[in-house]
Amino acid sequence: MTRAAEAGRRPERNYRQYCGLAAALDAVGERWTLLVVRELTLGPRRYSELLADLPGIGTNLLAERLKKLRSLGVVRRVRCADGGHSYELDEAGESLRESIAALARWGMPRLGDISDQGAVRAHWGFFAVASMADATRLPGVRETYEFRVDDEVFHLRVADGAASAVRGPAESPALTATVDATTFARIGARVLTPAEATAQGALAVTGDPGAVQRCSAVLGL
Repeated sequence: MTRAAEAGRRPERNYRQYCGLAAALDAVGERWTLLVVRELTLGPRRYSELLADLPGIGTNLLAERLKKLRSLGVVRRVRCADGGHSYELDEAGESLRESIAALARWGMPRLGDISDQGAVRAHWGFFAVASMADATRLPGVRETYEFRVDDEVFHLRVADGAASAVRGPAESPALTATVDATTFARIGARVLTPAEATAQGALAVTGDPGAVQRCSAVLGL
């Protein structure tokens, strides 16, 4: 029997611990798995889109991860209008949103500055804003902030201590920030302040000057 065949018959590794955290890691703790889920928190994605936005994963490994996530009820495959297929979060996947956001918040200050090899995607800015936003810092504020990150547009609604990130332009934003994805990531990682990015010409902000301070507060910047 070949090694490949033996590997195919080998049982999945697990921690063999009667613990909720261990069970969660048995399910989604493998390399790349949560990054696949991250991509799907932004909406349905085709296989080719996932492959393009997860540089380094490899097509066989992506197929393997999607297969396991489908078996767990985290991901489902749906037919598109053109006859193709896309993937989206299933019920168990939707329940992972809060946990993934918490991990992202924990990880942002640990990013350091970006390396030449570090991949950046504009839509990760949407994920970062959704993870970082905490409107309880300014419970009386009701306004919207729009972000234009490369070719992505999304906005953050803040109202009565709650915040929600929404894809697409805002109707009447209190401010509009235009920035490239790398600069946006560096601001989120706290290696560059919004003021420094503006001074460098990498960030342009229009709108109410006071909203800039309030938005920064909501995002913990």
